[in-house]
Amino acid sequence: MIEIFSLSNLIIRYWIAKISKRNPIATRVIGTEKLYESNLVSLIELNREEWKSHTLNFHYLSNYYYDLKIDGFNISFERLKFNEPYENMPDDMDRLFQDFWDDIKAWGIVEDGELVAVIETVVEEWSNRLRVSELWIADSYRRQGIGHQLMDLALKRAKDEGYRALILETQSGNDPAISFYLKYGFKLIGFDTCAYSNNDMSEQNVRLELGYLLD
Repeated sequence: MIEIFSLSNLIIRYWIAKISKRNPIATRVIGTEKLYESNLVSLIELNREEWKSHTLNFHYLSNYYYDLKIDGFNISFERLKFNEPYENMPDDMDRLFQDFWDDIKAWGIVEDGELVAVIETVVEEWSNRLRVSELWIADSYRRQGIGHQLMDLALKRAKDEGYRALILETQSGNDPAISFYLKYGFKLIGFDTCAYSNNDMSEQNVRLELGYLLD
């Protein structure tokens, strides 16, 4: 996209209207006074003490992956189709507000006491960058614009606090996530061929670093 705006009232009204057609909700946007009331949920800043160590169960289906080829310093990525759709099943590896992160801020949607969407951001002081450490949306809340809203909050924090880039990690086999990030405006800034195991390349699970560079 050409430009990412902070959460102006115009954009808020647009996304609320779009979301409410499918699943009416009440959404509170950080930095505004207006509460868009409907039924059950709100977008709020999460309290560390309340949500520390909360487990995120990541689940997704991917039909495509990015095949990495390395020949010396000649590097190429090619988007290929899996022989069969790849399904990533939930595990307990991802938890909110982990102690090894610095200056954590997170926002989410809570419905009847249950977290249904969240973005967590952490500071990399040494590089003057803000990292999205977690972005998770429950299956039934996807494709409603919530991911875009959450990313807007992360980008707003990065701009407001003067960081030079917003960065995040994903995997070469997670095509839905990659497509979302690229559409939002992120670009590939690096990769790691043995971040998770020594077989990441053959398993189409290469760690990708994506970045949104700021002025």
